Amino acid sequence: MVTPKSNRGIYVALIIIALWFGVLTWALQQPVNSRALITYLLIAILTHLYTGLFITAHDAMHGTVAKNSRINHFIGHLSALLFSYNFYNRLFPKHHLHHRHVATDQDPDYHRGGFLAWYFSFLRQYISWQQIVLMAISFNVLKLWIPADRLIVYWMLPAVLSTLQLFYFGTYLPHRGEHAPENPHKSGSQRLNHVWAFISCYFFGYHYEHHASPGTPWWMLWKVKENYAARQK
Repeated sequence: MVTPKSNRGIYVALIIIALWFGVLTWALQQPVNSRALITYLLIAILTHLYTGLFITAHDAMHGTVAKNSRINHFIGHLSALLFSYNFYNRLFPKHHLHHRHVATDQDPDYHRGGFLAWYFSFLRQYISWQQIVLMAISFNVLKLWIPADRLIVYWMLPAVLSTLQLFYFGTYLPHRGEHAPENPHKSGSQRLNHVWAFISCYFFGYHYEHHASPGTPWWMLWKVKENYAARQK
């Protein structure tokens, strides 16, 4: 675990949490209209913000959100819970196993099958029956005040789509296939394009760089990518 030199990660985390909460609150007041662009736009934005919640919890696992470990782990717990009741204490050891045993049979994120088999293996690792029960209870309570179609489209669907975003850009693309023996992290990396890297998965497509520098928060990975790109010229 790396102690950050500043608490800037706290502000980054709070911005993501506040945006997620604000956009979701507003979205749940909007009717679902399959012919309206705003419906699809809200789904896309909320999917991206759900991904941001998970990335924030991930950064907390590496100790890069706050200098104070209690604050760091509190934000990690909160971000994980807001993402469909994920449990930080359950995610933490699995993620560090991934870093220690990347792309091996001991890596909980790795699967030797094709895309769909790997995706469902990924989901099995990170979805628990407790989450399903808590989501079901929350859904049935919330629908007393909020129409069920809005809860499904704006609250539940973006969370599901976010798991696909996280898996595809943060696990499948970087770790699929065979990696050269001189690649110590068995990880690929997106080409240098900061706009696409942020939109696709908060710079986590720069995945080799993350494994090479796990103590770098997501919002600084672009700089690590630039440094590696400069060395290769």
